[in-house]
Amino acid sequence: MTLDSKLSSLLGDKTAKAFEKQFGYVTVQDLLGHYPRRYSNRGELTPLAQLPIGEVVSVVGEVSSTAVRHIKGRSGSILEVVVTDGKDKITLAFFNQAWRQKDLHPGVRGLFCGRIGVFSGKLQLAHPDYELFEELDQEKAKAWSDLPIPIYPATNSLTTWKIQKSIQIILDSLPEIQEYLSPETLERLSILPLDSAIRQIHQPKIEPEWRSARESLKWREALLLQLQLVRKKNEANRQAAHSILAGELVGTFDKLLPFDFTIGQLAVNAEIEKDLASGHPMHRLVQGEVGSGKTVVALRAMLAAIDSGFQAALLAPTEVLASQHLASIHKTLGADLSHQVGLRLLTGQMGATEKKKALLDVASGKCGLVVGTHALISAQVEFADLALVVVDEQHRFGVNQREALRAKAKLSPHTLTMTATPIPRTLAITVFGDLEVSTLRELPAGRQPISSHVVQVSEPKLVSRVWQRVAEEIRAGRQAFVVCPRIEPGTLEEGETEELGITEQVAPAAAAEVFEALKLNPNLAGVSIGLLHGKLDSATKDAVMQAFSAGEIQLLVSTTVVEVGVNVPNATAMVILDADRFGISQLHQLRGRVGRGSYAGICLMLTAAEPGSLALQRLEAVASTLDGFELSEIDLELRGEGDVLGENQSGGRSQLKLLRVTRDGPLIEESRQLAIEMLGQGLNPRLEQVLKEIDAQALSRG
Repeated sequence: MTLDSKLSSLLGDKTAKAFEKQFGYVTVQDLLGHYPRRYSNRGELTPLAQLPIGEVVSVVGEVSSTAVRHIKGRSGSILEVVVTDGKDKITLAFFNQAWRQKDLHPGVRGLFCGRIGVFSGKLQLAHPDYELFEELDQEKAKAWSDLPIPIYPATNSLTTWKIQKSIQIILDSLPEIQEYLSPETLERLSILPLDSAIRQIHQPKIEPEWRSARESLKWREALLLQLQLVRKKNEANRQAAHSILAGELVGTFDKLLPFDFTIGQLAVNAEIEKDLASGHPMHRLVQGEVGSGKTVVALRAMLAAIDSGFQAALLAPTEVLASQHLASIHKTLGADLSHQVGLRLLTGQMGATEKKKALLDVASGKCGLVVGTHALISAQVEFADLALVVVDEQHRFGVNQREALRAKAKLSPHTLTMTATPIPRTLAITVFGDLEVSTLRELPAGRQPISSHVVQVSEPKLVSRVWQRVAEEIRAGRQAFVVCPRIEPGTLEEGETEELGITEQVAPAAAAEVFEALKLNPNLAGVSIGLLHGKLDSATKDAVMQAFSAGEIQLLVSTTVVEVGVNVPNATAMVILDADRFGISQLHQLRGRVGRGSYAGICLMLTAAEPGSLALQRLEAVASTLDGFELSEIDLELRGEGDVLGENQSGGRSQLKLLRVTRDGPLIEESRQLAIEMLGQGLNPRLEQVLKEIDAQALSRG
């Protein structure tokens, strides 16, 4: 058996299919990378007070009482088993399974796994799986109670002990796992050999074994990732690209601007000019707050490409944002310069005639600067000579999508990516380690302050005040946004709502429904209300945005299609419904849609989040500061790096399983330096093979 062996050959088809369906695991290597989330032991009682409602959990506890009761008005009975950790209690509920009483009697201890719910104000596990601990003689009791129990990320069909037993079968059959790091590297890092680390993380005999294994595997994650990123950066630096020099267009552009570049913009302009002139492809990320001037810097770079006789493309994640970029660029350049550079828009929902003309202009070179969506990636798009690709909000695009556009160039094109989601340094070198990072911290002069408030929907007077406050802004001649997490009402999930205590969920606010409701709100009588969401056709979306920009629509109800790029200086109020359903970066982006003109803005975030919950902490964090860089650090602490930039950022499921950039910054920095050294000296064949396998997996997921 090898690491590439199929799980079905060892665990049987049924179990193998369950692992593939639930986790995407097919091989032995896949499953061995499913590390325990935490460890318990048989002498330990897990705190029940900290269990997250609605999640699948595993708890260690002792049965304190059992009772069977009949269901009113229905046939059958429910066995209720009360389990305690010595302080708090949880009820296990079994429908028509009174026979379990002979196993689950007071005094027995075990591991119980299921989805946490609440019934009659009490924690409940409905139909949990469980495994009871055996009685042992006194001689073996201490070793037995000290033996760590690995608790795995699990599902209803694959419980933690099923996963544990499957891994045990594999490790019992697996020969020694081949090492890929040199003895010198193992000694330098003070880490375990690979075989020992894998076995000890899954089957530790004492606590120090799994701690040492986790640390060793964490180092390996960091080192393998940095080897990939540094190698990718080195390879890019060896490729040839068009040499681009700023010329007449850039000079005219600089004189046209009605403002001076900030110190930060001047520095980034210089960095980009140096990259473009190098003869090697630029790979640069420009990060900065909403309104910090990223687009102006990118436009200047695109004009430099056209100055040198080449083409530039700006890739945006949505049609609304692509249209906004086009309008903004046209306004900045003016009609004459826009015509001179052949400015064009290309999106999927354009009419056939208009699209055909745009495609011909791009293919012939008549169009020097094209702004578009995913439509730019389609096979029918051909460029005369593409030299620069600008990607806005790059985490909205998968690796393969970005590469498909780059592949349309004759030589490897320069790439400039922009994000308004500020990225902490350790996250930047973990996820964007193959890019140079430029940061714009200054905001243009004249940006207005935005006051932010969290409003609990459980307080009707405050909710009513929200709409009064919106009406006040509109009566003062300003405009407002109302953002909802859904377009239309969804179908609620059904569950047994009475006897087993599984309650229906409250549906999130839907834009179409809110749009109709606000028409009837007496505070907004006479207000012109518009609706914008992703399901509308392109022409309708453009018409709505134009009407809002022109002031014909006073209040715009929308989904997150307005999250980035939308610029309406007269908009001063942002209301976000079910705000707890959005992440910190999304909330910060949405808030950035107001206060862009000469009037101060206000952002009101409505929520039903419970006091003390992570969701409410996120909202309070956003309300506490306007500094996106500070929020990015808070976001990283609260959510972890896996969600901060979206799963498509590095081509699919994150490789990071143990590594956490929130606490492993020094380790990441050291592993990067080691990766640079190792690549300079050359890698051994086994390590080369490991990196090839990782690249192949990333490609298949992209």
